[in-house]
Amino acid sequence: MPALPLVALFGPTGVGKTEVAVALAELLRADGDDPVAVSADALQLYAGLEILTGAATAADRERLEHRLVGILPVTARASAGDYARRAHAQIDALVAQGRRPIVVGGTGLYLRAALADLDLRPPPDPAARERYARRLADEGVRALHADLLARNPQAAAAIARTDAQRVLRALELLDADEQPPGGPQLWTSEMRHPTLLVALVMERAALYRRIDERVAAMVAAGAVDEVRRADAAGASPSARRALGFEELLRGDLEGMQRRTRRYAKRQLTWLRKLPGKLAIDVTGRDAGSVAEEVRSALLRRS
Repeated sequence: MPALPLVALFGPTGVGKTEVAVALAELLRADGDDPVAVSADALQLYAGLEILTGAATAADRERLEHRLVGILPVTARASAGDYARRAHAQIDALVAQGRRPIVVGGTGLYLRAALADLDLRPPPDPAARERYARRLADEGVRALHADLLARNPQAAAAIARTDAQRVLRALELLDADEQPPGGPQLWTSEMRHPTLLVALVMERAALYRRIDERVAAMVAAGAVDEVRRADAAGASPSARRALGFEELLRGDLEGMQRRTRRYAKRQLTWLRKLPGKLAIDVTGRDAGSVAEEVRSALLRRS
């Protein structure tokens, strides 16, 4: 068994994580490894949203097996706790078989859920959830974020002022005398398996151009039809959080691009604070050269 059985590739949306994972897998197979990709993306769990969520294509999967992609109907509700149990089972089985998991993700919480043990909090009190839902409708998310800032500045600093779901959850936890995740609690160095954590970053202007092109390509490939089918099927609130879901229902391509750029900016900010990472700037580079750098780092640490 390798001294470092896991590789985790994390980066903002549109940075090219899947391409690097596939190229890395081909290099590792030449070294005698048997790699498998495990998705750490909250929205790629849903079948029927593969274009919208940028999931590995059929061609990608022919070159590298992918797990935890398209396993849930769009009507299902997904949680980090449920995902963690699935990811741990997949990763532990692969490690036991002597195979190399390559964890690939853009969702920070789900990356942690795959690699570490989550400190799971109690489910929300229905009365509190209804109360805050009414306040959200009456006052807006920014007013609730200001409430959170007054009660717990550390938690508020870790949550965007427009992220209604996380703001409401943090307030619910405070009402239940629980501490919401915040600051260093968003990450832990205590991995379940030895892991090479690789952060793929890109110069911001180049990343934004790539995001705009990627969104246009998604629409050309049929993303609008995807969200319309999912909407007609009764997509769950968690499935509807996919970047661009609501915007494409309204036919707002530019709105999807703006939202995706804002999300990528938050991902890059979080990445800079992530301890213990190998940061690789992929600006202007092809996936093969990036994969070579990851492979070299893996060999040095094994």
